[in-house]
Amino acid sequence: MQTPEYHSHEEFQNRTKKLHEIKELNIEPYPHKYTPTHNTKELFDLIKESPIGNSEEAFEGTTPSVTMAGRLILFRAMGKNAFGHIQDDTGKIQIMFNRDKTTVEEYNPTEADPKPIKFIEKKIDLGDIIGVEGNLFRTHKGELTIFAKKVTLLCKSLLPLPDKHSGLADKGVRYRKRWLDLITSTESKNIFILRSKIISEIRKYFDTAGFLEVETPVLQNIYGGAQAKPFTTELNALHQQMFLRISLEIPLKKLIVGGHDKVFEIGKVFRNEGIDKTHNPEFTELEAYATYWDYNNMMSFIENLFEKLAITFFNDTKIILEDRNVTIDLKAPWIRMTMKDAIKTYGKYDIDTLTDNQMKDILIKAKFDPDTLKEATRGSLIAHMFEEFAESSLIQPHHIIDHPIETTPLCKLHRNPKDKAENLVERFESFILGGEIINAYTELNDPELQRQLLVEQSIKKEKGDEEANPLDEEFIEAICQGMPPTSGMGMGIDRLVMLLCKASSIKDVIYFPMMKNEE
Repeated sequence: MQTPEYHSHEEFQNRTKKLHEIKELNIEPYPHKYTPTHNTKELFDLIKESPIGNSEEAFEGTTPSVTMAGRLILFRAMGKNAFGHIQDDTGKIQIMFNRDKTTVEEYNPTEADPKPIKFIEKKIDLGDIIGVEGNLFRTHKGELTIFAKKVTLLCKSLLPLPDKHSGLADKGVRYRKRWLDLITSTESKNIFILRSKIISEIRKYFDTAGFLEVETPVLQNIYGGAQAKPFTTELNALHQQMFLRISLEIPLKKLIVGGHDKVFEIGKVFRNEGIDKTHNPEFTELEAYATYWDYNNMMSFIENLFEKLAITFFNDTKIILEDRNVTIDLKAPWIRMTMKDAIKTYGKYDIDTLTDNQMKDILIKAKFDPDTLKEATRGSLIAHMFEEFAESSLIQPHHIIDHPIETTPLCKLHRNPKDKAENLVERFESFILGGEIINAYTELNDPELQRQLLVEQSIKKEKGDEEANPLDEEFIEAICQGMPPTSGMGMGIDRLVMLLCKASSIKDVIYFPMMKNEE
């Protein structure tokens, strides 16, 4: 077995040597448990601006006593005292180690190292996790500090922390080794804390609205619900090919057929697609379905969710994005615009005055692949025109409504006779900052039309379209059982978090994004 490259590093070898020396002193460098009385935030909230006492009073033990634990991130010796900082999940606090008063758990002074503070200086490194029992005081500058009476080594680290000044400049290292990013970057850590809080608030919002949270299979023998290439795997027990789900839609609709009125799920989906600033092959999706709603109900429900999230976390509906020099206002209601009107407003093309060949010529001039357009239907050409000439202009929140039927086989035809005759469906996509963040429909519940559209999809798949859906007879059977009028939506949680955390890349809001293997 090949030895890891870092084993040759001098720092690793020095720390490993110290680890063995610590063990030879009969000190356990990896104890099983430690019980702090506070974390950093709790302590600062408790003490606030209280004077509490000075170092002399802490030396005598007359100031409040605490037990804290964290990673040593700074250490400097200053004569009979040494100062350091330990960092836990909520912040950092200063520690003062004293030559005469500080002891080390399990350490028995010898002639070679008569003082515990020498053990701390020689055997404990930055990055080690320690426990500290002591008394609080404030320095002359007013900094809250723990006078360490007893130090316990909780974990000896064998690799050093990144340089405290340069930090992790290499984004690739930040994404691959997220633990280092979290240790060294408060900003990065706060993004992921906010991510968890956002998901918690979303759950509360749906729960308050009467939705039931459910879980559906990740492994599926037929995939569907989106136009995407799946990941494939093998189920050995049944000797059959399986797929990682590309969407949550199909099983959730089966639950609607089964009698649940409102359901939602937050879970991982997998699409074997490209990687860029807004795409990761594994991402977190929210899907929700509500009976007796249509896409108008869902539009209102979604924009009110965004407004609520903004007010909850920023006390305002406006989000200022300094790097883009734009302020996004999430206040409901959002702009609602048909796909055709969006092309006319932002792309300056009136679709109703253009023939199919004219649209093809316009798209080819915009560098579209001519082969892609050869057999394109009018609806597909309209969708291409929208993507090319309107989408990037949708900076403020927009609901783009009434799409061509070619964009989805799972949506109900428009109720308006004129729009229905043009094969438009009651679908909306919500856009912010020029990117899609919501996809929603008035759901198709006509089993005959559903089968027809899925058959068309399967034909496309047989002709080589890797993103077309296979024919799912079991799903059609469920629709034949009877699905009430329903509206559904899907949203990428990661893109929502990007917006609320003002992140420029999806990699900044996923703990472990997909990365190319290191050589």
